[in-house]
Amino acid sequence: MATPHWLTSYTELSSTVVKKSTALYPDPPSFNKEIILNTKTKHGKEILGPTPEERDTLKVKKAWEIALSPSKSLPMNAIMSYFSGSSLQIFSLTMTFMLFSNPAKAIANVGPTFVRYESESTFSRILQAKLVFIALQLATIAVGVWKMGSMGVLPTKRSDWLAWENETPVLEKGVFVP
Repeated sequence: MATPHWLTSYTELSSTVVKKSTALYPDPPSFNKEIILNTKTKHGKEILGPTPEERDTLKVKKAWEIALSPSKSLPMNAIMSYFSGSSLQIFSLTMTFMLFSNPAKAIANVGPTFVRYESESTFSRILQAKLVFIALQLATIAVGVWKMGSMGVLPTKRSDWLAWENETPVLEKGVFVP
């Protein structure tokens, strides 16, 4: 079975089709037939795509988008940590674990995260984005440390470290009276 003509030469526009379409309908504003028929721009250069400088600029912009993405989740993590309470419950413990594990995994995978945006000309600009990414991940870990401190899990008193020190006396006690 022979291949239809329209399938084999779909990129070519016959002059009869162009003449019929221009006779029936006017061209839309800013439409240029030369670009379609000759694949040339208005300056006479062939359409090849972005220049290497433009491609590097796009790579750096994308790397900065990835580097700043942890800043979008940082306020949510802080608010959820605050509202989950300071008691030792499964929800607050799981949340605190996630505040440490996810940033640690992200810091360990900084290289593979940014590898597709690196080149010789963009190395220094990508390095800055990597450092910002790591700083934001460390800020998330700092929220986790704050959460552990508010739950009373961190050893912050002398009696937590030294065996011969007495514990800090409890100032109030809650007693159930029926």
